[in-house]
Amino acid sequence: MTSNTAASTDWDVVIVGAGPAGMAAALYTGRARLKTLLLDRAGFGGGQLMNTELIEDYPVIKSITGLAMAQAQEEQIREFGVEVTYGNVEWIAARGNRRVVAIDDGTEYVAKTLIVATGGMPRKLGTPGEGEFAGRGVSYCAICDGAFFKEQVLAVIGGGDSAVEEATFLTRFGSKVYIIHRRDEWRAQKLLQERALNNPKIEPIWHTVVEEIGGDQKVEWMRLKNVETGEETRLEVGGVFIYVGFLPNSEIFGAEFRKDDQGFLITDDKMETHIPGLYVCGDVRSQYVRQISNAVGDATIAAVAATRYIEELDAGGGPEEAETVERLYVQA
Repeated sequence: MTSNTAASTDWDVVIVGAGPAGMAAALYTGRARLKTLLLDRAGFGGGQLMNTELIEDYPVIKSITGLAMAQAQEEQIREFGVEVTYGNVEWIAARGNRRVVAIDDGTEYVAKTLIVATGGMPRKLGTPGEGEFAGRGVSYCAICDGAFFKEQVLAVIGGGDSAVEEATFLTRFGSKVYIIHRRDEWRAQKLLQERALNNPKIEPIWHTVVEEIGGDQKVEWMRLKNVETGEETRLEVGGVFIYVGFLPNSEIFGAEFRKDDQGFLITDDKMETHIPGLYVCGDVRSQYVRQISNAVGDATIAAVAATRYIEELDAGGGPEEAETVERLYVQA
């Protein structure tokens, strides 16, 4: 990605977040010949793609790594003139018929429309020892850290797609992988379950929660509790990979924005918030499932809606100019 550029330019669209949703939105606005800036907080986009080893459930593409998909998306959007830069967003404002994004170095980007695709991050387990051993045996990304645990006994916490899929990935490195789940069945796709259950290195531990993660300088054991019997046991492991849910990167949105009970943003069917010209798409939005395919679908709708909004604005049908600046949210 490039450094911060052309801050004074009046963009047609600024997109915050360079995951699958953000880059898909950029593809559509770029193809519409709209002057588009894609802004991400990291030096390279991809979002949760960067934590995904293999993608096999995206239509047409039989199999691709997360890294390869992210790289292909960025190459594609650049072909349509999309500029890419990075920075941590401090606040967003409505300035008359413009939307303003300010980042932590004081740079402001002014645009006719704004598409927010900030995604989310893994939920913490909240058990004693988790924070203490983060980076020393506790991980939330098997793709990132799996290679550091060669021939060790590992544990994966969770029962969804990510937990079961990443447990299978970890068998490339670990001598054994336990999947610890509080229920008696996983919620993951049946295909992923079948692969895991047929893998001789994987062993499920049902009806169990983690009470503590411990060790000396690094993770060496976990204290487990059976939720049915109350029995506690100690399991010797060298690494713990936690996949117990997903939290939206929406905490910077103020109370005036509608959210569901988990903090995901609520939009209308055009992905628009109550602020005209401000759209939300992808994993940060409240929806039934969170997959790459529907994140891209969200982004397509947001980009098309933004394009039509700009057409109306240019024709004189948008909100009137105002000298005051209304901040929509401020980063905590």
